[in-house]
Amino acid sequence: MCPQDFEQLRLVHSKKEIHGWWNSIEPHGNRECTSERLLINPYNGCSHDCFFCYAHAFPGYFSLFRKHGVITVFEDFDKVVAKQLDSIRVASCGYLSPVTDPFQPINERYQLTEKIMAVFVRRNIPVEVVTKGVISDKAMRLLAEQEHSFGQVSILTLDEEKRRRMMARGASTEELIKNIERLSNRGIFAVCRIDPILPFITSQKEELEALINAVVDAGASHIISSCLDIPKTMEHEIYEHIEHEFGRETRKRYEGLYVEEMSGRKHARIEYRRKLFEMVKGICDKKGVTMSLCMEFERIQSQKGHEMQKSRFEFRGLNQEFMTSRNCEGIDIPIYVRHVGEGKFSPVEGCDGNCLRCYYLGKERERERNKCGIEDLGKAGAWKLRDYKRWSKQVLHLRFKKELAA
Repeated sequence: MCPQDFEQLRLVHSKKEIHGWWNSIEPHGNRECTSERLLINPYNGCSHDCFFCYAHAFPGYFSLFRKHGVITVFEDFDKVVAKQLDSIRVASCGYLSPVTDPFQPINERYQLTEKIMAVFVRRNIPVEVVTKGVISDKAMRLLAEQEHSFGQVSILTLDEEKRRRMMARGASTEELIKNIERLSNRGIFAVCRIDPILPFITSQKEELEALINAVVDAGASHIISSCLDIPKTMEHEIYEHIEHEFGRETRKRYEGLYVEEMSGRKHARIEYRRKLFEMVKGICDKKGVTMSLCMEFERIQSQKGHEMQKSRFEFRGLNQEFMTSRNCEGIDIPIYVRHVGEGKFSPVEGCDGNCLRCYYLGKERERERNKCGIEDLGKAGAWKLRDYKRWSKQVLHLRFKKELAA
C-alpha cells in the first residue's frame, strides 16, 4: 500500500499516559501476562482492519475508526513519552503496540513508532514491537541496538488467499515470514504469534504444523497462540463475516461452539480449546520450540467469599497447563532502574521479569521474589504511570539505605 492510500486521518495532541496491563491477577485471576510492560499506542484505529479485532469494540477514537474509517494520530507523542520516562526511575519494557499495529501504512508518514522506540533506546530501556506489517529497517536497527529488545510477528496462516479474507490489508504471508528472518539474522529474539487461531478456518493440524515449521525454520524462537474470542457487542457482525467468507455451515459451527462468556466476550468451549492447545504444544515440542498462550482462561467457581466479590466466578489461566517457557513472551526481560547520578536505566541483577511468578511464590519464599526490591510488582497488578512514579521514590530510598550500610 502506498502512503497516499490512508483512510481519513485525525491529528490530535494527547497527554495520555504510558501504563501497564489492563487487568490485575486480583481479585478474579484474569491476568496471564507474566512480565510488566509499558503499553503505547501511537495510533488509534488500524487500517489492517482484521474482521475479528477486539479493538473494534472499544469506545472513543477506536469507535471513530470502526464507524468512519478515521485513524487518529497522536502527533508528537514521542515527546510526551520521553517526558514521562524522564519522570520515573523504574521502567519495564516498552510495548508497541498492544492494540493498533505500529507498522500500518500511516506510520510511513509519521514514523511515531520509530521515534518512540528511539526514546526508549536513548534511555537504555528495552522495547518490543508486535505487528502484522513490515518492520522498517530503522526499527530493526533500534531493536538490534538495545539489549533485551525483541520483535513479535503475527501470522494467521500460510494460505495467502485465506489471509486476505480475514484482513483488509496488512503484509503478505511472505513478507511476515521475512520479518522473522530479518529479526533472526540480526540476532534479535523473534516470536511468532499464531494469535488467534480461528476454529474450522485455520485450526487444522496440518495447517498449523506447516506454519510452525515454516516460522521456526525462518528463525522464530517462541510461539504464542490463542483461540479466537468474540466481543459480545461484535458477535453479529463477526458471524456475518464468517458466513460471507467461509459459508453458512461454518457460521453454524461457530454458534454451537461459542457458548462460554467471560468478561464481555464469548469463548469456544473449554474442551475444544484444551484439545487445540494440546495439539499446538505437541507440534511445538516436536519442532523444539517453546510456546505459550495469550489471555486464555477457564472460568471456575470462586473459592472466596461471594459477599466481597461482584462475581461468583474466578478465572484460571491455561498457561499453567500449556506454557513451556519461563515468561509468556519466551524471553526474560528484567525490570530496569535509574539511580541518582545515572543518566540511563540499567537492568536489575537477578530479575527474570516474571512478576506473575513472584505473585505465586508468595511471602513464604521472599528470598526468591522481588529482586527489584519493589513489593508491588509481586502483586501482578494493573499499574499506571503514577505507580511507576511511586516506585521511583522507593528506588531512591533503597539506594540511600545501601549507601548508609556501606
